Amino acid sequence: MSDLETDNKKRRHPELLIPASSLEVLKIAVVYGADAVYIGGEAFGLRAKAKNFSLEEMAEGVEFAHKHNVKVYVTANILAHNRDLPGVREYFEELKQVHPDALIISDPAIFTIAKEILPDMEIHISTQANNTNYGTFNFWYGLGAKRVVTARELSLEEIKEIRKHIPEDMEIETFVHGAMCISYSGRCLLSSFMAGRDANQGACTHPCRWKYSVVEESRPGEYMPVYENQRGTYIFNSKDLCMIEHIPELVDSGIDSLKIEGRMKTALYVATVARTYRMAIDDYKKDEEYYKSRIPFYKEEISKCTYRQYTTGFFFGKPDENTQIYDSNTYMKEYTYLGTAGERYTGENETVMSNCYHIEQRNKFSVGETVEIMKRNGENQIVTVRAIYNEGGERMESAPHPKQSLYIDIGTELNKYDIIRRAEENK
Repeated sequence: MSDLETDNKKRRHPELLIPASSLEVLKIAVVYGADAVYIGGEAFGLRAKAKNFSLEEMAEGVEFAHKHNVKVYVTANILAHNRDLPGVREYFEELKQVHPDALIISDPAIFTIAKEILPDMEIHISTQANNTNYGTFNFWYGLGAKRVVTARELSLEEIKEIRKHIPEDMEIETFVHGAMCISYSGRCLLSSFMAGRDANQGACTHPCRWKYSVVEESRPGEYMPVYENQRGTYIFNSKDLCMIEHIPELVDSGIDSLKIEGRMKTALYVATVARTYRMAIDDYKKDEEYYKSRIPFYKEEISKCTYRQYTTGFFFGKPDENTQIYDSNTYMKEYTYLGTAGERYTGENETVMSNCYHIEQRNKFSVGETVEIMKRNGENQIVTVRAIYNEGGERMESAPHPKQSLYIDIGTELNKYDIIRRAEENK
């Protein structure tokens, strides 16, 4: 290990940065191990289809996170048009009452407005700004940015080179897990061209996941499928990024924040990824050999949420044909999210329901089913659903209605925010 790598390991215990699509998911991210959470408001972020946060929810989320010593970053990373700028000013004025820890920005105009209206706010430069060299990092640092998010197209060697040439107190943030865009650092025109929805304004329709055919000009209506080595037709469909096996390399490169992609993901996804990376980072900090011995466990756990097979992206060189998926555009799904545990029942029917806990159902399950309880400390408990009751205390055999408020007895104590999930037969 070089002197630089040794210094990086001693000096940097990287932040784990987790996405949140809603207030519910933010709380899950915080409880399951995030050091920081990034969220979007109802405007000016790149995930228009995400649930996103009202100002009231944002304020509540920031308060909850800060009580747990977790930071909150707010995205304002669209590429702005003229019409957007007055609204950006109003939005930043409103954010004064929310007190997030940083803004994530890509557009120079929005950056300038942020510095004017929120002069004490920490600003992070989004990957959308195509940050591929140390000159760019130093440019943003000179303007007052605290952190820059690397382009996904950088290798670990390039990130090490950036670290050597930027100030000690400047931070590097890098995506280490989640979906990979086929366009350069997410700068995509396909969605706007094909569906009229601008990916750079937060409305991407993900045309890179679509199935394509070829039409010859003189034969309209005759669709010829596109094949690559007879494996299929999803020619733009990348595997998902996963660096859970490479925490030492990430730390040695001088990265300050390990970022998880997924601001449209479920609570189960966020809990699974946050908990697994939390364990991996902490295990590595404690004992590198212990971390290495647990890699099979991390890989098994990280696969218990939806994913599109895994790749290491650009970190170890330019990706080849093995980073693409040719025969499907669907996610692999080994577990189904059933709900999150709430408070223990204390109502009038306590004699019968004393062992019941509240849950807002997310997918159908029934009495007698085997389910798994996912604990914050890394434990998984296999249990059987003994009873289900509705809010009125009436016993039910199944829970078929999404977001139904229920009480369940699974024969063991639950802690608030425990995740209930079910392994699927096609695992």
